[in-house]
Amino acid sequence: MIPPLPDHMLRRLGRTEGDADTLGVLVRDQDTRRLLLLRALLDAAEAAPAALCPPRALDRLRQDWALLETAERADRAAVRTVLFHPLVGPWAQRCLRDLSGTATGPGPRAALAHLSALAAAAAIRAGIPFTTRLTAHDELLSLPTLGALRTTASATPTTVGLTFHDGELTLREEPAGPSLRAHTLPDGTTGSADPRWLPVLALPALPSGTGPVPLDDVDPYRADGGGLQPHGLSAAPHIDDHERKAWAESWNGVVPLLRTGGEHRLTEAAVLLRCLVPLGPPPGSGPTGESAAHCSGTRREAFGAVLSSKPATPAYFASTLVHELQHTKLSALGALVPLHHEDPEPRHFAPWRSDPRPFDGLLQGAYSHIALADYWQRFALAARRVTHRDLAWAEHARCREQVGAVLPVLAGSAALTREGRVLVNEMISLYHRLDDCPPPTGHLARAEAYVATTKVIWQQRNGPHRP
Repeated sequence: MIPPLPDHMLRRLGRTEGDADTLGVLVRDQDTRRLLLLRALLDAAEAAPAALCPPRALDRLRQDWALLETAERADRAAVRTVLFHPLVGPWAQRCLRDLSGTATGPGPRAALAHLSALAAAAAIRAGIPFTTRLTAHDELLSLPTLGALRTTASATPTTVGLTFHDGELTLREEPAGPSLRAHTLPDGTTGSADPRWLPVLALPALPSGTGPVPLDDVDPYRADGGGLQPHGLSAAPHIDDHERKAWAESWNGVVPLLRTGGEHRLTEAAVLLRCLVPLGPPPGSGPTGESAAHCSGTRREAFGAVLSSKPATPAYFASTLVHELQHTKLSALGALVPLHHEDPEPRHFAPWRSDPRPFDGLLQGAYSHIALADYWQRFALAARRVTHRDLAWAEHARCREQVGAVLPVLAGSAALTREGRVLVNEMISLYHRLDDCPPPTGHLARAEAYVATTKVIWQQRNGPHRP
């Protein structure tokens, strides 16, 4: 049997690298899983009892599916842009939970109705004329990947009529509200002079990327079920023009900084990054969010999305992408081939977290941090300004020391699969390769003291009996 991933690709991924061919294997697997998930959703709706999916809702689901099929026959790539949008994943998972009867909340009908918006967005991108009616919730009607209509304040959901023909979209609140006209743009987005239309900002495509990178601040599922609340985080509300400008300016400086970390860093961003989701300022950052505090994350069910608060500088924007795309990469690899059979009990010390971590979380953290150590080392060696060089060495030394504290646990696991062993061995090789250009002594000493202090505090908080 041919392995799903050849060893030379697995070793490359273990070094936190990956060329377009290697990353393409992960992408194709994730895209296939998304299509299977959508098919499973349709089947689950067909099989669900009427109490969960009434006949009227099922009829609408079938109509929306038929529109998707019509659009795909006209322009498959355009429709896949919508279906493979990362935030479709959390929505589909939510629907499956609802249809199983295990979820809490408003029930499956509200979530299933989002398929109408997906089908409309796909038809618009494919240039298929249609007329339909959608329901806005929380005064917002979102068309995934395109934008959203801000509706009139109302105590009940608002029905909106949509018509699309010859590249022009007309939206009207029913029964007799004002109409809004929007038109499709060459980059696939939709624009309007009407301030009620909230477009998704399209950041310029990365070199060798497939297209513009959306900064999605209107999709209703961008934070749904994402586990942000326990950490005091939240999705940002629709960002204003000033914030959009700040994001765009920071994005413009990302490409050369990613390339500083190695051409593979630019490649992984171009191949893996499908959208950015702005987060609100993290706790402790002040009322305006103007501080060095920063937060970011990824979601396994939202392949290709990076969630991030507004980066302070392009350098931190680039490092955020390096960090989070390692999680994207490793999660996709773990879905393709099992890496270990360790139990999920959170019991391990991780210098980047105050709580005990399960083995899988330890592996994820070590993988992302060793990539950061590599990135910041390359940044430091290329930096011309002393302040930039010192900052990069400090970041490198801290990340490398953190990884060094947990590598023995990863390497000592008897539950690693063959693929997991190859991955960890390559991580160890990268860790030792970093010694070829060690940081200045002062940075190294401070990093060692930082990790040692972190471990003492962790043991005091969680108990010395934990490894």
